[in-house]
Amino acid sequence: MLTRDAEGTYWLKTPMESGVIQVEDVPYIAVELDFRGSCGRHQTLCFRTNMDELVCVGPDHPISCDWDRPVDDCGAIPYVHLRDGEGDFPIRARISRSVHFELAALAVPGHAEGKPCLGVWSQDCFFPLSRQP
Repeated sequence: MLTRDAEGTYWLKTPMESGVIQVEDVPYIAVELDFRGSCGRHQTLCFRTNMDELVCVGPDHPISCDWDRPVDDCGAIPYVHLRDGEGDFPIRARISRSVHFELAALAVPGHAEGKPCLGVWSQDCFFPLSRQP
């Protein structure tokens, strides 16, 4: 099982042994999107990871984007929270480019931190994806 300690280091732990795993960005990728229910506030967005793990976006599994990343450095990259680590560092999955395009097609105008943005709804929660100019 993959875990993350309080310092942010990833560990692979089995009943017999454990060892540090070097991860460049995050260990998982969200490779498929499914949405259920009606569009808008009442839809539920679900991701399948490259490890065949299903996670539905909501208060326990939010989508986050680093808006402060420069545009020439790939811009805002979305991630989904899979589970908590042992400290303040969660275990997340990077949302693949093709799935990001699917999310963009579902995006609607909204506000985050008092600023206009585009985002998606899932389980009656709004998740901002990008700032509006």
